[in-house]
Amino acid sequence: MSAAREALTSGPRVAVLARRGKFLVAEPFFAPGPRLVVSRDRAAGIGDLIVVRPGAARNGRGGGRATIARRLGRPEVARDVLEALMLDRGLRRSFDPAVEHEARAAAERTPATAGTLPASRRDLRSLPTFTIDPPGARDFDDAVSAAEEGRGEWRVWVHIADVAAYVPPRSLVDREAYRRGTSVYVPAAVEPMLPQSLSNRACSLLPGQDRFTVTVEMLITGERVVKSAFHRSVIRSDARLDYPQVDRVFAGQERAEGPWGAALAAARAAAAGLAARRAAQAALMLESAEPEFAFDHHGNVVSAEAVAQTESHRLIEHLMIAANEQVAGFLDSRRVPALYRVHERPDGTAVERLVDQLASLGVPTPPVPRGPLTPQQAADLAGEASQLLERWVRARGGRGRRALTSLVLRSLKQAYYDHRNLGHAGLQSPRYCHFTSPIRRYPDLICHRALLSALSGDEPAPEAGWVAAAGPWTSARERQAMTIERDADDVARCFLLEQELFETDRDHVFDGEVVGLAGAGAFVAFGGNGAFEGLLAVRRLRGDWWELNEEGTMLVGTRSGRALRLGDPVSVRVARVDAPRGRVDLLPAWEED
Repeated sequence: MSAAREALTSGPRVAVLARRGKFLVAEPFFAPGPRLVVSRDRAAGIGDLIVVRPGAARNGRGGGRATIARRLGRPEVARDVLEALMLDRGLRRSFDPAVEHEARAAAERTPATAGTLPASRRDLRSLPTFTIDPPGARDFDDAVSAAEEGRGEWRVWVHIADVAAYVPPRSLVDREAYRRGTSVYVPAAVEPMLPQSLSNRACSLLPGQDRFTVTVEMLITGERVVKSAFHRSVIRSDARLDYPQVDRVFAGQERAEGPWGAALAAARAAAAGLAARRAAQAALMLESAEPEFAFDHHGNVVSAEAVAQTESHRLIEHLMIAANEQVAGFLDSRRVPALYRVHERPDGTAVERLVDQLASLGVPTPPVPRGPLTPQQAADLAGEASQLLERWVRARGGRGRRALTSLVLRSLKQAYYDHRNLGHAGLQSPRYCHFTSPIRRYPDLICHRALLSALSGDEPAPEAGWVAAAGPWTSARERQAMTIERDADDVARCFLLEQELFETDRDHVFDGEVVGLAGAGAFVAFGGNGAFEGLLAVRRLRGDWWELNEEGTMLVGTRSGRALRLGDPVSVRVARVDAPRGRVDLLPAWEED
């Protein structure tokens, strides 16, 4: 038996419990596979979602009956299916008891019980300080303090949870955090990198609570950080703000009360200067809207809202980018082993193709220099194209943003973690690392330890060979997490779509927009705010032969000359919804008009 086959038949699997004749069987839920005969279990009933463990081999002549390790719920309940998806993708959904015990013991080492602060830790509790996060957030990595120093000059303190104070290298918690690499967020659930006693409590920068932090202090003059310093610190957040609340303050719809009001105004002004510099540097400008799902108490999806990037999001983004740049520059100058966030410059041919694609759709594009593009020219051209695209999309009320943003992203190389500082082309930053989210990303914890080792020697410097190996590992874990999160969003959308079709009409006509193209057909976002997405296969488009054009931006009917272009409005009906696989098949509505 091959290793892959052995793993398939021996590891835990997600299935549906069914009866076949006189036998109880586990039928694979997410992908085709063999049925397993299972032992009776009073905790699970027919039709339940279950986790099964194949039986041990007997006398080398096949396996015994499988056993039910856990009942997950029902396949028609969205929350149960999302939990099953996480388990099917290899997420553990719990921590080993020894890891939990060690984390709880570490969590007791809080500022309140630490006694006198060591000389290496600065007391910044007197600074007006706030956090800004999504309304449903539970782990708060970062907090901000800010003050106006003079006309066009601001002092900003970015405080980041000091996870290294609670998680020593090579401890049980550290090894498990490294194995996970990152937290994974799916609708209504999270697979945290750290146990909750740390991620949601001891390390989380909760309002009114003293918390250990690592602070990046920056003096910002105009559009530039002109001076920075780093402190191991203790803070006390004055307010837990959320993005909608801050946007209401910025719009004049709500007052900024308490000690944080002036600090928020100073942070806003400093972030605006940093944003102007990024725009002048031809940094990538790509806006996207992430879905946020709501569930009822039964676990059913009841709504989905596209959360767009607003000024409050951009404020935090610009300040965190600035802090990351300052840390990366310090680590690079000191030659301390650390992980950098690398985004290599794009290939010139890929960016030239992007310009051709945008031009084929009538989108304004920057002039392309003659001759082969250098990597820097390609990066500059991609940034300029993204900024022109964003302005063009805004002028059209946002139509085409999802499809055209995807074109830009596909022209770029994928970012990754590396022990070498190779720069970040998307941000036009020569030195960049991830430092601001150590509760949920392991590379950030590595950078914390590297910084602290160089500042005071409180932490041992990471070993160079180990850091080099950590780059590919954490990059792979990040990509896996992104895939799981994207697939989980698709599953949640499918459940919401099924509910909407049940409440309206299976033949309901939806207005949609073409957001992707392939030889097989067009991917269409449809429903309110493009909440759903499905495939309109070319085989469904009768009466013509459809081919993808050379730029990949439109499907063209060879007989009629009709074209389906990226960003085009279309009307569709739903042919089939496969919720466990997150797939929707569509029919054209216009053929029946």
